[in-house]
Amino acid sequence: MSTLLQLLSSIALLVWGTHIVRTGILRVYGSHLRRLLGRSMSRTPLAFTAGIGVTALVQSSNATALLAISFVSQGLMGLSAALAIMLGADVGTALMARVLTLDLSWLSPLLTLVGVVLFLSRKQTRAGQLGRVLLGLGLIVLALQLIVAAAEPITEARGMRVLFASLAGDTLLAVLVGALFAVLSYSSLAAVLLIATLASAGLIGLPVAFGVVIGANIGSGLLAWLNASVQPAAGRRVALGNLLYKLLGLAVVPFIEPLVGWAGTLGFSPQNQVIGFHLAYNSARCLLLLPTVGLMTRLCQYLLPDDAEEQGVARPRHLDPGALETPSLALANAVRETLRIGDLVDTMLARLREALVDDRREPAEDIRRLDDDVDALYSAVKLYLARMPREDLAEEEQRRWAQIIELAINLEQAGDSIEHMLGKVRRLKTSKRRSFSEDGMEELQALHAQLSRNLRLGLSVFLSGDPAGARQLLQHKRAFRRTERRMAHSHVHRLHQGVVESLETSSVHLELIADMKRLNSLFCATAYAALEGTQASTTPRDTAERNAPDRPAPFGPTPTGHSR
Repeated sequence: MSTLLQLLSSIALLVWGTHIVRTGILRVYGSHLRRLLGRSMSRTPLAFTAGIGVTALVQSSNATALLAISFVSQGLMGLSAALAIMLGADVGTALMARVLTLDLSWLSPLLTLVGVVLFLSRKQTRAGQLGRVLLGLGLIVLALQLIVAAAEPITEARGMRVLFASLAGDTLLAVLVGALFAVLSYSSLAAVLLIATLASAGLIGLPVAFGVVIGANIGSGLLAWLNASVQPAAGRRVALGNLLYKLLGLAVVPFIEPLVGWAGTLGFSPQNQVIGFHLAYNSARCLLLLPTVGLMTRLCQYLLPDDAEEQGVARPRHLDPGALETPSLALANAVRETLRIGDLVDTMLARLREALVDDRREPAEDIRRLDDDVDALYSAVKLYLARMPREDLAEEEQRRWAQIIELAINLEQAGDSIEHMLGKVRRLKTSKRRSFSEDGMEELQALHAQLSRNLRLGLSVFLSGDPAGARQLLQHKRAFRRTERRMAHSHVHRLHQGVVESLETSSVHLELIADMKRLNSLFCATAYAALEGTQASTTPRDTAERNAPDRPAPFGPTPTGHSR
């Protein structure tokens, strides 16, 4: 029993080591790997090579699949290029299996020691994450040694020999076992390394080992399909094509016995024969299937047509759950979705202007629908950011995390405020049958135009973090305040002159100006975040403005007086 427990713990250590290496590489070089894949989509051979390189670094074809699926789901990559990348990913996994089965026993203590020192001393830095990678590599090599040591006594147990011998006559059962282990361990690489080690210890025969290797490849395809189940149809096609390509590898199953006999004549050890078969099988399969990516693309598009347009609230497009282990990628996804919320609020402002100038019902209906979309996307961004492991974020990433959630909250409050303003306008025009004076309408339109410009500039500052743009935004905020005060005085002057329209709409007119002032504060809040950390970033006047009562607290109630 203790021997079996040691074997299982060694397998767990192997799986954990591959996980640490994968997450460490993605956290350090995730954005660079994403850029590399994005630039490799023009030609199939280049995409195939990129898949090999990226997978060799992260030691996980499943991680590469998540990146490719994310690209296709967001419309940044074609399906053909993604399928070529996935074929390259299978070759990359086989190459890393060959490297990790070399005699690196002398390297394990060194990698573990250096990795632990770097990770604990500089955890939130790039060097600390590289230490995490070295630690993972050390654990992988150590786990392989422990598996060999634990397997030796097991090979002498008659019961275990009978158990593994039961697989010898059923290759398809061996394939099923390999697929199951790859799914459970979340790594086909770990499954192949384990099987090679068990074959070296004599616990399983080569026919069974070859069958398990084929099954491990299919298991990695099943993992990608399960991970893509929440993606739109475009992303699921990548996982479907990848799985179909792996299932085509079952054509090798009838030839396993001749292959075993031929491999035995080469004089290699059982471990090297398993690793060599894995490399040759994946390389030959992928190179033969590479010219068919166009045909597979058409097949996947036929089997998985585009989703029908759903009625109701908007759904997030960029919040890829698979990127949560890579903070830089996850934050970039959240930024893109938050900017999408900003575009919806900009559209709401345009519809509000239409509601001011005419009495049609369409602008009001659009604003209510768009506010539901804003609320839905805001909730999605908030929950997505809440799922990120903040303890692993570097200082700059934590600052960006806070900027994203603050802007998302401000935009959600702005959407509620615009809908509230619409209600005031509609009640004035439909219930009371009144309209603004000609001068009053011109003032509201001019203030609205300034508000729209400040929203767009605020989104630009949020995206770029440009201090010069932030200072310009603060200047626009001051100009907006001067305009707002001047218009309020002009309105009071018209009241003094006895303008009938101004008298009838006075309360709503002033309330709309005050609402626009609050909206402007929400839109300009990004300037303060962009100026944080810069030398002489804010003047005393900026500080006073930031602490002014009209600048809403990011986590407080909405301007309409209710919390969401």
